[in-house]
Amino acid sequence: MSSSPEKLVYMANQIGKFFQSQGHDKAVPGIAEHIKKFWDPRMRKQIFAHLDTGGAGLDPNVLEALTTLKKA
Repeated sequence: MSSSPEKLVYMANQIGKFFQSQGHDKAVPGIAEHIKKFWDPRMRKQIFAHLDTGGAGLDPNVLEALTTLKKA
């Protein structure tokens, strides 16, 4: 399963929009947990590679969640 970085950014930002109403302190861990649980490891690897190149297009909460998840 190979997705373009643009598709993964779109998907991650959609997850971010879902959690946005919960406020930053709940949204960031919620986004990270969702991606950890439901994204295929190959998808996570691809979004982390995109993150390593600057994470263009990622919403701030999503960027923070992915950064946290990558360090975990």
